[in-house]
Amino acid sequence: MTDWVLRLIDAGGYWGIFALMVIENVFPPIPSELIMGIGGIRVGQGRMDMGLLLFAGTVGTTIGNYFWYLIGHYLGFGRLKPLVDRYGRWATLEWHDVEKLDHIFGKYGQIVVFVFRFMPAFRTMISLPAGLFRMGHVRFLLWTTGGALIWNIILAYAGFVLGQNFRDIDKYVGPAATACVIGAVVFYLWRLATWKPRG
Repeated sequence: MTDWVLRLIDAGGYWGIFALMVIENVFPPIPSELIMGIGGIRVGQGRMDMGLLLFAGTVGTTIGNYFWYLIGHYLGFGRLKPLVDRYGRWATLEWHDVEKLDHIFGKYGQIVVFVFRFMPAFRTMISLPAGLFRMGHVRFLLWTTGGALIWNIILAYAGFVLGQNFRDIDKYVGPAATACVIGAVVFYLWRLATWKPRG
């Protein structure tokens, strides 16, 4: 994966960074750690500017997240009830749980979105409920962009400092991402097996 990301970044420059970050947040098989880390290496080599790198990466991240937010916003809170009533067993959710989530997003939505920006896998997933529970567009974009910018600064600076050794991150990021997915699947299966409706 590292070589493919490298080729796209070197061929597309900032546009390559932007495109990869959009793709990573719409279909997240490509870790942002790798994309921004390689961008940081290129800054250290004098082949990229840190400010433009962060701009391209953060705009790409925000657009990718906004895609899922808009899907959630289009579906809307009102359309959830028949889906939850019919398929709630498979989501281990009841309408009471959905109402609690709606309350949480209404009160703490910006904090939830901001904090989740720093969590693998969940940083993209959180955009869908933010849209479903009608978090305001401007509020969502501001907190998503803020969290994404901070995270991208950390990743790009790590690449800048570690230099070529950052390429080895692919050896660790891949297994770590796989472990997160397996953990999420195991947790879901456990929830599914032990879940009982209140009624």
